[in-house]
Amino acid sequence: MGSMTDYVLGTRDEEIERLGLQHRAWRQRALDAWSFAGIGLGQTVLDVGCGPGYAALDLSELVGASGRVVAIDKSERFLRVLDARCSERGIDNIAAHLADLDTDEFPNMVADRAWGRWVFAFVKNPRAVLARMAAALAPNGVIVLHEYFDYSTWRAAPRCAELEEFVSAVMASWRDNGGEPDIALSLPRWLEELGFEFRSVRPIINVVQPDHLSWTWLATFLEVGRSSLVELGYLTPSRAESIWQAFVELQAEPGARMITPAVLEIVAARRT
Repeated sequence: MGSMTDYVLGTRDEEIERLGLQHRAWRQRALDAWSFAGIGLGQTVLDVGCGPGYAALDLSELVGASGRVVAIDKSERFLRVLDARCSERGIDNIAAHLADLDTDEFPNMVADRAWGRWVFAFVKNPRAVLARMAAALAPNGVIVLHEYFDYSTWRAAPRCAELEEFVSAVMASWRDNGGEPDIALSLPRWLEELGFEFRSVRPIINVVQPDHLSWTWLATFLEVGRSSLVELGYLTPSRAESIWQAFVELQAEPGARMITPAVLEIVAARRT
């Protein structure tokens, strides 16, 4: 993925905004998973691949003044955004660390819980990153993950060939940059090898209409993502425009629906 600050999806203002929308769309799912994992007051939580820190801010509230969140990301820009939000809100229980997950060591710490969402899909050596995450956990620590196991379930009803073309281009761009969109298919076996036992493994997939926040999340990704795919050479400008027009038409169709990319939610505890 190139330099420390270089993400395949970029770190521009519109991407930071899109990540905020994405967090709002997935926030309740995250809160439910954290609650199930027992995240609470006084704990130390490791947030791996924290981005601009939307989840870290929620976690800081859950652990309270006596707890702390250690948030790791390789983008200086994203971490500056997080630092600014902490300053604005008077939050002092988040420690932000600049680190490339593929090459750098994690901060020296013992965490009660660890969280990652759409992180392993983008790193070059996900097994090694998971091992470092596991090593940072206390003996009875719990890991919570949201990762895609079948990104190509992102479809439209009625079917939209242009949307499927966009999804294929996204998957190709991630793989060419060393990532794997369907990485969750590998995670259960790796976690078992690392000495974890599962408290919950379940799929999350929704069918949504245009008035749903998840529709807006996906539509915004399509709008922002097509520009990135043009810059990266996966779509021509005219093709990107055709895809967008087809999507606009889909959105206006009575009864139109989208099926979301399939996510695996994993909550697993270290065997003591």
